[in-house]
Amino acid sequence: MAMGLNGSGRGGRRSRFARAPMAEINVTPMVDVMLVLLIIFMVAAPMLTVGVPVDLPKTQASALQGDNEPLSISISGNGQIYLQDTAVTPEEIVPRLQAISKNGYDQRIFVRADKQIDYGKVMDVMGRINAAGFTKVGLVTDTGGSDAGASGANSTK
Repeated sequence: MAMGLNGSGRGGRRSRFARAPMAEINVTPMVDVMLVLLIIFMVAAPMLTVGVPVDLPKTQASALQGDNEPLSISISGNGQIYLQDTAVTPEEIVPRLQAISKNGYDQRIFVRADKQIDYGKVMDVMGRINAAGFTKVGLVTDTGGSDAGASGANSTK
């Protein structure tokens, strides 16, 4: 008794269980997952730019527009100073900023301070920034509008 191709049995009928293996890979679910991950990372990446939690004071000023990513100096609620995400002492601010400026950095610096911090501490940090040769210093505040994540900056030149 001879068997035919494609799993045909007796009488030329094809069996329900005898199917040829599928040699194609369905990539649609993988593409869907990758696109969802891409969208999640595109939305989450801007939220990760400054990692020091600071309770900013409220203001009515509008946000400044700029081309380049500014440096950020943050003063937390306990008085700790951060250059970007790195903790620094007040004495380290000037040498680190001068080292950055030797690499050709001549951009804005944003100062973010917790609203509970003494005004003198903020002015001390701003004086040290000026001593390092930076003149474009902005104070970051919370706009207090309906968009709680937005922040404005007031520039001093």
